Amino acid sequence: MLFPDYRPRRLRQNETFRRMIRETSLSVNDLILPLFVIDGSGVKNPIPSMPGQYQLSIDNLVKTAKQACELGIPAIMLFGIPKSKDALGTSAYAKNGIVQRAVSALKNKIPELVVITDVCLCQYTDHGHCGILDGNIIDNDSTLDLLARTALSHAKAGADMVAPSDMMDGRVAEIRGILDENSFSNIPIMSYSAKYCSAYYGPFREAADSAPKFGDRKTYQMDPANALEAIREVTMDIEEGADIIMIKPALPYLDIICRIRDEIDLPLAAYNVSGEYAMIKAADKMGWIDGKKVMMETLTSIKRAGAEMILTYFAIEAAKELNGH
Repeated sequence: MLFPDYRPRRLRQNETFRRMIRETSLSVNDLILPLFVIDGSGVKNPIPSMPGQYQLSIDNLVKTAKQACELGIPAIMLFGIPKSKDALGTSAYAKNGIVQRAVSALKNKIPELVVITDVCLCQYTDHGHCGILDGNIIDNDSTLDLLARTALSHAKAGADMVAPSDMMDGRVAEIRGILDENSFSNIPIMSYSAKYCSAYYGPFREAADSAPKFGDRKTYQMDPANALEAIREVTMDIEEGADIIMIKPALPYLDIICRIRDEIDLPLAAYNVSGEYAMIKAADKMGWIDGKKVMMETLTSIKRAGAEMILTYFAIEAAKELNGH
């Protein structure tokens, strides 16, 4: 029997060889931990569809963020759950809003941790949509000012970076403009540039109490069938001043991550979303998979596709694995 001159198995025969030729390296530095903050003290509400994740009062948020920082995780993404909601989402940009107070506490206690804030209105509006309503239509242009005010309030509270997730046209330019006008030109924007209208967000909507009260988000989030549109969305956000581009979700859109990585030279993030997390946790609980191994394989696949940063609820677990804990 004839064999080829090149035998791939030669370099697979032991762990040291495999480590030496490994093409993709996952690091704690790649991870960003999303966290949910809620009013109160001593609050740690379990999120049933996301085992191991919680709605945290500010005191417990600081404890969890400190743990993440000590593990080497460089950044968190902060989502707020307000006391009250209204049609204009006024709690989103209130000076004493839940996110604004949480940011101040985090920067006071853990100044070295990068605090990124999600900029959207869906958690704060009584209708659950990401923009102002005109009847049953989302009014894109009227929403921009409120998104910009929200981003500015986060910057004033001490946020290191803002991340608009609403998918309104033109919001990056509006946010860049108001930040620059108010002496926050140093604050970067991580834009949810290609955010698909995905069924994978279900557990998040429970966690953040942000499900729309009517209809869906198909008129502003992207159609899962589209790829070329993602390139257009990303290009627009770059032209408007985005510093980091994000693709969301990650696993069903690895092709989009790879394609965008080939198209742009800005830093690229991907969001390993709540549904992806919940599926792995559920299958692990049933004994159908090895949850830790699937977690690490999943995160490696996102990195291999081209993302330099991965937002993931697995961040603390993955950091422990990477650190050998």
